[in-house]
Amino acid sequence: MKVSEKVLHNLRELIENQQLQVGDRLPAERKLCETLGVSRASLREAMQHLISQGILTARVGAGSYLQKLPTHWSEQGIVQPISLLLEADPNYRFDVQEARGTLEGGTAWYAAQRATPEDLRKIRACYARIASSQSQGNDAEAARADAAFHLAIAEASHNVVLIQMMRSLFDLLQHNVALARRKIYSEAKHFGQLQDQHWVVMQAIERGDPEAARQAVCGHIEFIIQQVRNIDEAVARQQRASRLTRIDE
Repeated sequence: MKVSEKVLHNLRELIENQQLQVGDRLPAERKLCETLGVSRASLREAMQHLISQGILTARVGAGSYLQKLPTHWSEQGIVQPISLLLEADPNYRFDVQEARGTLEGGTAWYAAQRATPEDLRKIRACYARIASSQSQGNDAEAARADAAFHLAIAEASHNVVLIQMMRSLFDLLQHNVALARRKIYSEAKHFGQLQDQHWVVMQAIERGDPEAARQAVCGHIEFIIQQVRNIDEAVARQQRASRLTRIDE
């Protein structure tokens, strides 16, 4: 591995190991050089590469900030193939939801046992962002906040494998959340129901009840699956009725 590639690899690992989130500021250049044991020239070359990938953004006089999470093997090995499947057949989104239930049931279980005060503050902040974005009609930001809420719970599990799996699938998770929200929020009443479900999950984690947290997040995802199916079936019935009307005419 070339020196520049090694620096890039170590820099990406540092971002992951420190659990930096989008919008977080990276340590100062001198501190990074000391931590990674590299020269400023090598560090700047690696950072420039991450900037060109859109992972980092440099703000004059303010330092470097994380713009999106790095991706590794998962982008080619998991996310891209699943994304192609979703494009070919939208029904694969239900497989994604089922996988979410399996994975997030575990992260919620451990989060209820291990969440720190800082973890709980982050989960609450995401919860508040969902409500704020939705009230402003900003669906894209609401979807990002929704995905971030679930990712924050995974991070509160303090299980590095579960965290990495959730981070690796973050783009897919966000895409899946956005699809479901567009379907479900076509009926305004569902916003309150989903936000209530988020609240139940959050409360179970805050009071340290693993089983309640697991059941709450799995119930939340199952609710989404069922509502999307119901909406799809209603649309299909309307289309069949419309075709029948045209035939009668």
